[in-house]
Amino acid sequence: MIVRLYHIGIQMNGDYEGLAKENIERKRYIKPIRGEIKDVSGKLLAMNRIGFSISIRPHLRRDGERLNKTVDNLVETFPDLNKTKMLKVYKKSSSAYNHKHIKVVDFVRYADMMKAYPILSLDQDIKIEAETKRYYPYGKYTAHIVGYTGRSNQKENSKDFVVDQVGVIGKAGLEKYYNSTLQGALGYTISKVTATNKEVEVLQHKNPMENQSLLLNLDMDLQMMISKRLQDMAGVVIVMRTNGEIVAAVSTPTYDPNMFVGGISRKAWKELQENPEHPFTNRLTQGTYPPGSTIKMGIAIANSKSPKGSIHKTEHCRGWITIGRSRHKFRCWKKHGHGTVGLRAALRESCDVFFYNKSLEMGIDFMSNTLKSLGLGVKTGVDLPREFHGVIPNKAWKMKRFKQQWYMGETVIASIGQGYDSVTPMQLARYTNLLATGNLVTPHFVKIKNGIPIQPKIKRVSLDPTVMSTIRAGMYDVCNTRRGTAYRYLRNLPIVVAGKTGTSQVVSIPQSVTNRTKEHDLAYWKRSHALLTTYAPFDKPKFVVTTLVEHGGHGGGTNGPVVADIYKWMYARGYFNENNSSVSTIKYDTNITNALNPLGIEQPHREHRDIPKEKKVQEARKINAKISDILNGIKKKKEKVAKHINKLYVTDPQ
Repeated sequence: MIVRLYHIGIQMNGDYEGLAKENIERKRYIKPIRGEIKDVSGKLLAMNRIGFSISIRPHLRRDGERLNKTVDNLVETFPDLNKTKMLKVYKKSSSAYNHKHIKVVDFVRYADMMKAYPILSLDQDIKIEAETKRYYPYGKYTAHIVGYTGRSNQKENSKDFVVDQVGVIGKAGLEKYYNSTLQGALGYTISKVTATNKEVEVLQHKNPMENQSLLLNLDMDLQMMISKRLQDMAGVVIVMRTNGEIVAAVSTPTYDPNMFVGGISRKAWKELQENPEHPFTNRLTQGTYPPGSTIKMGIAIANSKSPKGSIHKTEHCRGWITIGRSRHKFRCWKKHGHGTVGLRAALRESCDVFFYNKSLEMGIDFMSNTLKSLGLGVKTGVDLPREFHGVIPNKAWKMKRFKQQWYMGETVIASIGQGYDSVTPMQLARYTNLLATGNLVTPHFVKIKNGIPIQPKIKRVSLDPTVMSTIRAGMYDVCNTRRGTAYRYLRNLPIVVAGKTGTSQVVSIPQSVTNRTKEHDLAYWKRSHALLTTYAPFDKPKFVVTTLVEHGGHGGGTNGPVVADIYKWMYARGYFNENNSSVSTIKYDTNITNALNPLGIEQPHREHRDIPKEKKVQEARKINAKISDILNGIKKKKEKVAKHINKLYVTDPQ
């Protein structure tokens, strides 16, 4: 008896004091207002609309007259409300253990509530509270970047107390990635109450931590211009500074994130899921594609690092190769071949045979490891959730995935970005930046988080200067010389662009087919994906523009006009001015034949076999003179280009 009294009176004293305190004190949490998301100039991309929520007193009889009368009153006041749905929500949450008002209406607009508030406030069974609702002014144009918020589920509530109290969480995009920042922290009020739960005194009050906003690097004018330029195409465009700041990122087709804020209907969700072009997929980081010929610069770097490599040695292309005793032909895209080519010409004309032979020298494992070190087949670290890593295969990967050994023919196919190879467009943009600057950066959308600037993450990669000079010269040729695969659309821009085209096959071509069907003659779903990844200005890179068009055919012809319009628009807007405040301060290695005129005449044996030697020299001299004139006239052309540029952009959301 004595021990029991001691236990109850002394040991349990603290517990009973806590219970007694709970009976006379009530803690009410105050929801924080979710932070806004803005573009670089302050345009609102995610904001909060002000309104009210409506709750009904607990413990009303489920089928009683009082509950039905209250709900009927709400429906009469707001005809758009659904009586059946409100009763279902109330009955689901009604319990003898629940002493909180039950929310039956999540949001009523401020203007609508102001008319009804004087009447509804007289009803003791109704509780009206201030509420905010997320709204995305630019809708589909930023869906894959900003994302959206939605009602939190039980699993999400159990992980985060703030989410549990607020009932809303970021579900996709920046809303999800930076949810803990945007949602803020709860405030609270501790009050003394009577036995009937009536508040008599406020003992403690703490304001919530709210309005923690994000300022992005994104330029909505450029974002809108690109979105409208792509029109009905399915694909991706990424515009990134050479320090990793993403200025624009478009993934099409897309969707309206406002559908999800109050809960999406089953019909709308089904339409999204069953759409064959998958508008809900964020192609920026979750779309994986064969990189095609854009991988060839990485193959060259890998070969230069291999002890068995011979990257400076020319190769003879007759249109195909065989391996060992096999009669299987691994064909070049050019039926009759490119003749004897070196690295620069192989990049300019995208010769497959050159890279077939170089890949066989080093093998798949060495090639795979090097490509991953260049940013392919690994996550970029971009500030978006659920980023995919793609595949840059090796022997171990195939054995684990298929329980099969690796074949030399698969190495050959991988060297031109086909077979098992798959990368995301974000990886391709990061990789292109490395080729331009020698730096592996972390792409990022957010410029300032809650008042604190985001510092770029930049890693210097050790690369052979001679090899990189040749690679950059080859990428220059792609866009600025007649044999270049992107020459037609990128040769006369107000700034000098370098890049590489790519064509990613989606169906295999039988050995018996020697004359390939033209892309535009194929059925849409059988056409190759078109890629074009670039950087500019060539002599001092500031921006990377990477594009992919699904089933677009050839990168030069399909993507070239899009890339050209983007650079023209950016030039007219002053993006390439020296005094541009956001320009990266990275030091660049521009050690090519001549930074302003890199068209140094190659050795005759590296040129195409069909062109006589004298004709080659004359052609190169003419091009040299032409490029010099263009570069000297850039400043004079600036005003002229700005006046005549096709203004495809808009400044306001539609």
